[in-house]
Amino acid sequence: MTSAKKRLNSAAFASEVAEDMITSRSFWADARVRFLKNRLAVFSVFMLFGLVLFAIFGHSIAQWNYEEIDWNMLGQIKEIGGPSIENGHYFGVDELGRDLYARVVQGSRTSLLVGFVAGPVAVMLGATIGALAGYYGGRFDQIVMAVYNIWLSIPYIIFFVVWQAFFGRSLTQMILVIIIVNWTSGLLIIRGQVMMLKNREFVDAARMLGMSDFAIIFRHLLPNVLWLVVIYGSLVIPEVIMSESLVSFLGVGIQEPNTSWGALISAGAATMTFGTLWQLAFPAACFVIAQVSLFYIGDGLRDALDPKER
Repeated sequence: MTSAKKRLNSAAFASEVAEDMITSRSFWADARVRFLKNRLAVFSVFMLFGLVLFAIFGHSIAQWNYEEIDWNMLGQIKEIGGPSIENGHYFGVDELGRDLYARVVQGSRTSLLVGFVAGPVAVMLGATIGALAGYYGGRFDQIVMAVYNIWLSIPYIIFFVVWQAFFGRSLTQMILVIIIVNWTSGLLIIRGQVMMLKNREFVDAARMLGMSDFAIIFRHLLPNVLWLVVIYGSLVIPEVIMSESLVSFLGVGIQEPNTSWGALISAGAATMTFGTLWQLAFPAACFVIAQVSLFYIGDGLRDALDPKER
């Protein structure tokens, strides 16, 4: 009886192995399964999604506009300016009597918009330039690498100040200047991958079929390094949010009355000695949640998409 059970179990196991061999998943389907097994990364996705919902729909429950001043609170921030549901200031007010909840919502919109627009665009720009440099090589590659090395030596804070002195301070200018500052993101790794792939058989076959260099790069080479672009995008987004928050903290970022996490943290840090800790705590909490969630998501994507981990 025992031997019969063993044979039955071995037959069932062999059947499962055969089904797995027949039903092969694609690279992206396998990566999705691997990512979903990372509980910390999945939890971070939900945390980030909640923060995005807060930024999009948070104004719907706000009783004050982010620019509006509550004159009853002006000059009394230490006494009655803390968080209160009764007067509609859920996070309290700032030193000018403006509703901090509405300003944190507005700051979340600004910081997340900058991160999720400027980050991916900068990575795609760097990946494209890196692919072109790796494919063509020669003089073009030398020029790209020379510009790359020179660009890394320029302090980006100075570049921010100079740019805004010429073009002004606005959300559009902030996104544009961050894209320009971070255009090197992923350039080196994509360049190296393309240099290895351009001599493979499938590229030679595409050349024999008469495909143009443009078609080979964008239809054959870049799709094969897309997983690297995704990983770098997930890592650059928190760096972009950090950069925007830093320049806003230093006072050269978003201009009033608009705000961002960096500007709110700067204002909160300036007044925390007066016992108004809520001005620092709420925007700092949103900033930390976003940064930690994005880093864990990036770590999960790296483990899921890296072929060496398969």
